[in-house]
Amino acid sequence: MIGIRQRTEQWEREHLSEYACLSSESRGRDRPIEPCPIRTEFQRDRDRIIHSRAFRRLKQKTQVFIIPEGDHYRTRLTHTLEVAQISRTIARGLRLNEDLTEAICMGHDLGHPPFGHAGEEVLNNIHPGGFRHNEQSVRVVEKLEGGTGLNLTWEVRDGILHHTGKHDASTLEGRIVKIADRIAYVNHDIDDAVRSGILSGEDLPKECISVLGETHGARIHTLVSDVILTSEGTGEIRLSKEVSEALNELRSFLFKNVYLDSEAKRDENKAKEIVAYVYRYFTTRPEQLRQFYSYYTEDQPIEETVKDFVAGMTDRYLINLYRQLTLPKPWAFL
Repeated sequence: MIGIRQRTEQWEREHLSEYACLSSESRGRDRPIEPCPIRTEFQRDRDRIIHSRAFRRLKQKTQVFIIPEGDHYRTRLTHTLEVAQISRTIARGLRLNEDLTEAICMGHDLGHPPFGHAGEEVLNNIHPGGFRHNEQSVRVVEKLEGGTGLNLTWEVRDGILHHTGKHDASTLEGRIVKIADRIAYVNHDIDDAVRSGILSGEDLPKECISVLGETHGARIHTLVSDVILTSEGTGEIRLSKEVSEALNELRSFLFKNVYLDSEAKRDENKAKEIVAYVYRYFTTRPEQLRQFYSYYTEDQPIEETVKDFVAGMTDRYLINLYRQLTLPKPWAFL
């Protein structure tokens, strides 16, 4: 009698596109494990990520607005969920593997440090060898989470590594995540900037809006539809020239008006100082790190251990730790 997992694998072989990555043909894991009787390999990876502590910490990590007080601003977690929704819609439209796409999405930002790209910039400047959040995300799933990593499939790790940067993922599912990440953050960052009063709908470049749409939902619909229609049957993941140019121009507008110089960045220098201070504090006092970091090891340079420690922190934890390290403790006597 055919099992549930085998039935799903058979469905993939019969219904997915010739360009899809089939779960039954995965290149496997670094440490082989018994197959699950119910879930495919990529479904299993998705579940491992969702149940990880690193995934839960995303809810307290900055997307763009540092420690926002409003209830509706995006965090790194809600960004991840929006990328997953967009990616799955594209994958389904192209008959690619939704489970692989979703697993990559769920893990793509696990290595993002506190305070968003401000934190990443600091670590990249002061850590020997630099810092890139996509590489750190892979390090989280291969080594750090739980002390041994999550032992994910090669395809998921490859997609996480290449969701940003010059090189593309080996699978079309991974390439979907790369373009969906940009679709998601450009649009939700506009939404958050308008909510905060930094932008208004009238500020957006008219030539971009005429192509992509007037509203948040209309723009996402245009972009997702365009990816599907332009990519179908080609063995590639891409936008049409007109839509791609409009998206890139809108992204450039955000860099100029929100990401680099706006009210949203008023406390960014303070955030950078906190990240740098804590990193330097523990690299010069490794003996104190043991009480704070359960994965402390002497098997690697102290800078690497401190980088892992800092990158895994939430905004809130980092701020509280900074206070603990810098503020005088109250003196009490009887």
